[in-house]
Amino acid sequence: MTDIAGGTGGMTGGATGGSGEPEATDSLKAFGEVVKAFRKRAGLTQKQFAPLVRYSVPTIASIEQGRRFPPPAFVDRAEDVLNAFGVIRAAAKHLSRRPGLASWFRVWARLEAEALSLNTYECRLIPGLLQTDAYTRTLFVNRLPPLDDEQIGAQMATRSQRQRLLHERPNTAYSFIVEEHLFLRQMGGPEVTRDLIDHIIELAELRNVEIQLMPLVRHDHAGMDGPLQLCESPDHRWFGYSEGQKSGQLMSDPQVVSTYLMRYARMRSQAHSLEYSLSLLRQMRGAL
Repeated sequence: MTDIAGGTGGMTGGATGGSGEPEATDSLKAFGEVVKAFRKRAGLTQKQFAPLVRYSVPTIASIEQGRRFPPPAFVDRAEDVLNAFGVIRAAAKHLSRRPGLASWFRVWARLEAEALSLNTYECRLIPGLLQTDAYTRTLFVNRLPPLDDEQIGAQMATRSQRQRLLHERPNTAYSFIVEEHLFLRQMGGPEVTRDLIDHIIELAELRNVEIQLMPLVRHDHAGMDGPLQLCESPDHRWFGYSEGQKSGQLMSDPQVVSTYLMRYARMRSQAHSLEYSLSLLRQMRGAL
């Protein structure tokens, strides 16, 4: 697999800016109905079906209700388990477009949804998976060219769906390294920042989530090339992703990804410890 150039939208959002070809939600609902029909044809409840495809009951319910984009592994397993004559795979082909997701981010979004581990470094804004609704809305309201209410609503819904991964995938290890200055900026104002810090402290209490702050003053820094993400796939392959304002790049070359892994490991040692990061967040929260 070669490197794939696409466009921006990675962990900062993956949201369209008005020109992003959103998918009609009816297609997700139609796919969900197809899965539901074949599941019932097989005489299976959602609870019985879940272990067969190795996804949780809430995930299956979300897919059948058209509220969640089906991961590729779910499509393959559902097709095989339900003996669906190729219908489920065929229906999934029409879901290549996701509402609120930019075209350049869709491949990474699929990898993100199935990752065994996901490592994120960000220096521009709080990573999408950690954002609150108020912080997210602030970002979209400030987008240029301006977005209308419908576009903002679609993008916020998509981001909210992605954020459920932290709770729905408790066996996935999530690591975040975030620059300290992003909280000092107070994007959206003090109240938005207070809620954001409270939210991140709460997320840090999850066993599968680690959050570290990169010091405001740092004489050596392995992340000077900018934001990056790394994920380990179910077959234990590593992929990298980086993005710009209107471009994103998925990296699969082992040599390139190895360099990214090396940089991320160094940044982990350069960032504040998990315990001190939480202490620093509480200090910043108290100062607001």
